[in-house]
Amino acid sequence: MMTRSGERAMGGERVAQLEYSEFQAAMLDEEKRRRKAAKIVAVLGHFLGRKERVLEGLTVADIGCSAGFIADELAAAGAHRTFGVDIDVPGLRKASARFGERVRFLCADGTALPFPDDSVDVLVFNHIYEHVVDPDAIMAEMRRVLAPDGVLYLGLGNRLGVMEPHYKLPFLSYLPPALADRYVRLSGRADSYYERYRTRRGLRRMVRGLRVWDYTFPVLATPAEFAGSELFPGAVGRVAEGVLSRTPRPVLGALLPVVPTYLWVATKGNRRPAGPSLPQPPEPVLPL
Repeated sequence: MMTRSGERAMGGERVAQLEYSEFQAAMLDEEKRRRKAAKIVAVLGHFLGRKERVLEGLTVADIGCSAGFIADELAAAGAHRTFGVDIDVPGLRKASARFGERVRFLCADGTALPFPDDSVDVLVFNHIYEHVVDPDAIMAEMRRVLAPDGVLYLGLGNRLGVMEPHYKLPFLSYLPPALADRYVRLSGRADSYYERYRTRRGLRRMVRGLRVWDYTFPVLATPAEFAGSELFPGAVGRVAEGVLSRTPRPVLGALLPVVPTYLWVATKGNRRPAGPSLPQPPEPVLPL
């Protein structure tokens, strides 16, 4: 059975979402994608201690780049070499046609990245894990290619986020797969629910072997510095920056279990954020 998300159910087994940009219009929303990129560059700039040309001299790869807007912004931030990696062939064609002069786009599975060991200075993995068949295998592969002093940016959807971002249905991601399938069918928005989110505990297990610095609370507390309205989808995001800046920090801390997205920066070693001190979340460092 072909779903509206482009997924083919084969005995209930999940298979790769090919040609994702063909059925997910958000991947072609240039303004939105560039806003997301601004947040990514701002977080990386703080971690690296750089305000201008944040990625200058670095080899950077956007894993799950689709139509390439984020990869293009990474290149614009000064990267020495920029790669975009995906299995979305139509998206890669669009990306290469527009941005191929400064970004090299590669059709490759995330479980077999086309890079040598310890060779990439900055990896970006933004809102991808819920769409792939084996996120743990992709995470292991990213650990393999990340340079010893490299940085991995992670934008990770939270299973306990109240409003599911793809289908705009409350509590959808809370449900077991069979009930979630029924919910999206009853809503008329899809034939089945493909995405698989994890809770914060599950995400910690996924990034085991890396040291993780949690930027979620700093972005919530100082959204103007990090384009932080992108933590919340839709109309909420458009007004979120002002609301968040006025929200007491204890309240923001209380929201962490149900925030839609966690923003983490991960490293192989003991590298620490080089930017100015930030508002401290309840757990500024996750000792994994």
